[in-house]
Amino acid sequence: MDKPKSAAAFKLNGSHLSSLHVFLVAARHLSFSQAADELCLTASAVSHRINRLENELRLKLFHRITRKVLLTEDGERLFSVMQRAMGDISEAIQERADSEIAGQLTFYVRPSVAQCWLIPRLAQFTSQYPDIQLDIRVGNESIDYRTRKIDLVLCYSNGNHPGLSSVKLMAERIAPVCSPQYAKAHGLSGDFSQLATCTALHDVAAWDNAGFDAEWRLWAANTHSSPQLPQRFITFDRSDLCTLAALNHAGIAMGREQLIKDRIVHGDLLLPFGGFVESPQYSYYLVHPAHEQTPRRLQVLIDWLKKSANQSCPSP
Repeated sequence: MDKPKSAAAFKLNGSHLSSLHVFLVAARHLSFSQAADELCLTASAVSHRINRLENELRLKLFHRITRKVLLTEDGERLFSVMQRAMGDISEAIQERADSEIAGQLTFYVRPSVAQCWLIPRLAQFTSQYPDIQLDIRVGNESIDYRTRKIDLVLCYSNGNHPGLSSVKLMAERIAPVCSPQYAKAHGLSGDFSQLATCTALHDVAAWDNAGFDAEWRLWAANTHSSPQLPQRFITFDRSDLCTLAALNHAGIAMGREQLIKDRIVHGDLLLPFGGFVESPQYSYYLVHPAHEQTPRRLQVLIDWLKKSANQSCPSP
């Protein structure tokens, strides 16, 4: 009598590889219809292949819910293994036979830190690693690593990124800043009572799910006084645009030292209420999917960013 088939006796063949690819795409989108669009199949064909794979594996991979699907525990485990395997395959293909550090990296960066901190330093990296092609994307949205192939993220956050590798790149300090003309016009010379008469410039996307005045409240909570915050404000979704507005006398912005210290040194902006205060809750972090072994080209980028964080910005 033949023994019953089991997942332990499962033998991989070409047909299974095709079905596993369909599973990987469906698991990434958590949608059979979106997977069908990517694979140039019908949604029913995707569903059929997933059903066949589940029957052959003797595992339930998806919970079918009205208009959507969710991964089961077995599905999550298989998806995680396949993502790592695909990453290893991609790494093996991209690494040259002579072990040079080469290949493409997709690097997602918050707009303000890209504009004010990263871009002025990029020439150093490209000079040192000419065979690494950086694909730099900027934005404020949270990254879904299922649907986007992102190798590394540089963000301003509290460092809490469950399921991902996260390393602190550099600390930050904050303080209100404005142009010398604006300070003179509003009598800002260390007297907190005048702050309430100003126009505040808010970065409403300072970090994920930040309130529109979150940075200002963070600063107020870390000062030794309890200043009354301005009631008039202009909002932006980038810290560097707040700084630009302050440079043009539109109001007073919450400045991040790492992004504006050159403006302070050159006298374009000043600190009307004293120096910067520590912002222990939020810093700059490098975040990426967990790897059993970090790809070499990714590791050299991380190492270079850490080194750059400890150096002053090169002169233009």
